Amino acid sequence: MFETYQQTISFLFAQLPMYQKVGKGAFKKDLINIIRLMDTLDNPQEKLRCIHVGGTNGKGSTTHILSAIFQAAGYKVGVYTSPHYRDFRERIKINQTLVSEEWVVNFVRKYHQDWSQIQPSFFEITVAMAFQYFEEQKVDIAIIEVGLGGRLDSTNIITPELSVITNISFDHMQFLGDSLEAIAREKAGIIKSGVPVVIGETHPKTQSVFRRKADDEKADIFFADQIYDAQLERADFKVSLYTILKDGIRLFEHIPVDVYGNYQKYNVQTALCVTDQLAEHWQITMEHIRNGLAHIRKQTNFIGRWQVIDHDPLILCDSGHNEAGIQSIVHQLEEIPHQKLHMVLGVVNDKDLSMLFQHLPEDAFYYYSCPNVPRGLPASALATAGRANNRRGETWPTISDALQAAKEQAGQADLIFVGGSIFVVAEVI
Repeated sequence: MFETYQQTISFLFAQLPMYQKVGKGAFKKDLINIIRLMDTLDNPQEKLRCIHVGGTNGKGSTTHILSAIFQAAGYKVGVYTSPHYRDFRERIKINQTLVSEEWVVNFVRKYHQDWSQIQPSFFEITVAMAFQYFEEQKVDIAIIEVGLGGRLDSTNIITPELSVITNISFDHMQFLGDSLEAIAREKAGIIKSGVPVVIGETHPKTQSVFRRKADDEKADIFFADQIYDAQLERADFKVSLYTILKDGIRLFEHIPVDVYGNYQKYNVQTALCVTDQLAEHWQITMEHIRNGLAHIRKQTNFIGRWQVIDHDPLILCDSGHNEAGIQSIVHQLEEIPHQKLHMVLGVVNDKDLSMLFQHLPEDAFYYYSCPNVPRGLPASALATAGRANNRRGETWPTISDALQAAKEQAGQADLIFVGGSIFVVAEVI
């Protein structure tokens, strides 16, 4: 049954609930399944040294920035992220190398019979797989990204050396609550007893939530943006140059960071605050930080965030999809010189379309399509909402068709942006 990698992946996708495909039906209300699943593996997560990274936006970027810094210091770094773009194995990697197809096949072949009694979800199996792989491969440190929320997320069975919550914004409100305070309480569920926590961004509505939880757990708490200030000097699509201050004192000047996007300043600040708090136990120097920040994409196989697809015209994609992510994208697009803006857009069927079009630019031309996942919203429904909000556009049967049409209609000085969902970006990178 599990002779090939494709057979194995097809089994996982077909037999087990997967949020990436079905949405709400895959959400679990407790951690019982993942606890039972890890017991069958003799709890490899208990043998790992970990950093746990949660938050609404910036989790993936912060995870990869930290990975690059730890790699620059000579450490073997396991990284678990979700969801994946094109290849399931993107979720589990050591340094920049994805877990091998052979290992995935052998893992499923060896343990799948144990799952009949537990009936774990796709995500629970993937988390278990990552912990088992990292323990077998003896990574020095594992950086674990929360999948959804925090308190009830399957990754929340670890006791990390440090917890990270990047920021809080409106997303997945059907699970996490309809206020920033409620969402923050769910995210704060990763704060553990005696384990320090770094908060990436200070917000008046959530700061007290995190402080109360940290006090309850007797955990030291640090707000990165109150300590660090990463000031963007200039940027192109190859490198961004920053001056970085710590407590108002210049720490780095003209330091290159090879990720694009104004919002990355917050992720850089967060990562630096993390390295500060771990300095007692990990040998990370200023030179390691400098080298890590300069080689994030190369060192970590970092994709899908402000990625350049082509030039003449410039074609960019980004995975931002919730309100804060869309706002950030629009502000960034406004700063990129161009004549006309072409937006290749697709979303999933639980997207708040009124919110989406409230922030998207009116003067762009839209190419509406549907990402190739069961949760994809039909292009016709997206176009109807767009017309109701005075956004001009046409529908196309596939994302690739929509992008091709944008290429044919755009001039060399125009700008094409592809986004609305990670599943849209997955079809063009």
